[in-house]
Amino acid sequence: MNRRRSRCLLFFALAAMGLHAAPPRAAEPNFMPDQSKLPVPPPKGATVLLDEKGKHMFLSMAGEKIDWPVEDGVIVSTPRRNQNHIVSRLHFKDADIHAEFLLPEKGPGNSGVYIHGNYEIQILNSFGKEKITQEDAGALYGFAPPLENACRKTGEWQVFDIRYRAPRRDATGKIIESGTVTVWFNGKKVQDGTQFGEPKSVFHPFRFGNTPYLDKIRDQQRKTMTGPLFLQDHGNPVKFRNVWVLPADELAFVYEPGEK
Repeated sequence: MNRRRSRCLLFFALAAMGLHAAPPRAAEPNFMPDQSKLPVPPPKGATVLLDEKGKHMFLSMAGEKIDWPVEDGVIVSTPRRNQNHIVSRLHFKDADIHAEFLLPEKGPGNSGVYIHGNYEIQILNSFGKEKITQEDAGALYGFAPPLENACRKTGEWQVFDIRYRAPRRDATGKIIESGTVTVWFNGKKVQDGTQFGEPKSVFHPFRFGNTPYLDKIRDQQRKTMTGPLFLQDHGNPVKFRNVWVLPADELAFVYEPGEK
């Protein structure tokens, strides 16, 4: 499918669902998002995965309707053996990603933003923790701890802005250029061009709780390095709102398994 047709299909698919999007544009070279006031409105060119009215672009890991409750623009993780993640219908390669979340009053608040289902920006109640690790909020799980502890206490909305650049592979599937990620978390830069290669976690969606729907996604993702955004179920009722993706290229599209 050519790029022009992909972009047209994306526009009309979003319009049919009542969601809005404009043709993607290149991300700004200086990445310093304003997180001073929440919620942050999506910029021109962003595709909204969850809007203020609760309209969303997520499916279950089986490619079916999600069972996470959605009310007043807020979606709540529904635990099921740490395998009840939700996956976006939008697929992209390089992008800026925005997600706002609220930790539960009780429990560790474990969740995450899984980019392409392989790389997790960790969500956890790390408020007040002095020594932070690769398992704390703002970490690139399995690769790098956050540069500092930016986690707020429970009861306060928190925000990630993530600049993601996918790894590049050769024709054999070998990574020839590492991916990078920069993350702003509640006004603080917690990842700064952090490099990563092959996925490390044994618990990411393509390895733990995999489905035939994800098999199809994994196969096309391996070839193109385009993929979806997952919001993670890790046994805690973490709330999300205002989730959007700003593609950095013209490769984003709404995924339909039959087309690949």
